Amino acid sequence: MNGIINVLKPPGMTSHGVVSYIRKVLNMKKVGHTGTLDPEAAGVLPVCLGKATKAVRYITDKKKSYRANIRFGTVTDTYDSYGQIIKEDKSVVVDRETLENTIKNFIGTIRQKPPMYSAVKIKGKKLYQYALEGKEVQINERPVEIFKLSLIEMLPDNEAIVDVVCSKGTYIRSLCHDIGKALGCGAYMSQLIRLASYPFTIEDSHTLEEIKAAVEKNRIEDIISSVEILFRQYKSINIKASAMNSVLNGNPLFEQGVLDGFRGLSENEDISIYGEAGFIGTGTVKYDTDRQRIYVKVKNIFV
Repeated sequence: MNGIINVLKPPGMTSHGVVSYIRKVLNMKKVGHTGTLDPEAAGVLPVCLGKATKAVRYITDKKKSYRANIRFGTVTDTYDSYGQIIKEDKSVVVDRETLENTIKNFIGTIRQKPPMYSAVKIKGKKLYQYALEGKEVQINERPVEIFKLSLIEMLPDNEAIVDVVCSKGTYIRSLCHDIGKALGCGAYMSQLIRLASYPFTIEDSHTLEEIKAAVEKNRIEDIISSVEILFRQYKSINIKASAMNSVLNGNPLFEQGVLDGFRGLSENEDISIYGEAGFIGTGTVKYDTDRQRIYVKVKNIFV
């Protein structure tokens, strides 16, 4: 079984817990998720099965979309509602105009520090382990990209909902904390939902209960996406049946082994490879200087 399930992770469960659940329900070992969600967060968590686990980075490296609730006037040590309160001012009031003007400054390339309570490693040890031991450690800022940051709604009790589209490695908890700092009142993230993880969206996600029911009805294939979906922006080639074994063994692919799609390819271009039965994998176009011709170097095989 190879492919990707767009899982709707429930709050209160770790990403690893979701993987363990899928392994048990599908009775298979080769399962991996594509980007950790905090235990209390919910939303899109693509889970790769079988040979599709080789494609994890093609999802992890892409944009993510989130909806977050920000609570103003309070700072916690975890930057969310599950930490200890460090500072609190119940007299703080943040209005829409001030907030909209402030968040504009966070669009683009910004530098942020991961929360102390996170799985980022420093000297081979996770930050939250240092935090639990009461040890201080220097955390360097790192660049992340905020492609979109918009205010969706102002809520009672000094809270707001924002939508964020960002690069990999962005901590929404840190973003909320830094927005509060810029406002001068402090803030923490009170709720988080991942709306999308390229190319999967929350509208097409499946609950753990739905996945289990699909297995029981022998309909699991209905909710498994082909890994092909990750490479639809690539140019494609169709290979001859006689070239199949060679390609599956990772050998270079020359024009004589291709039915169509070879002409017009450019050096260093990534492409999708198809056979009679459909999608096979991906490759990169290379140039053979000795023979003065291009060929395809097989990169990933997913069948």
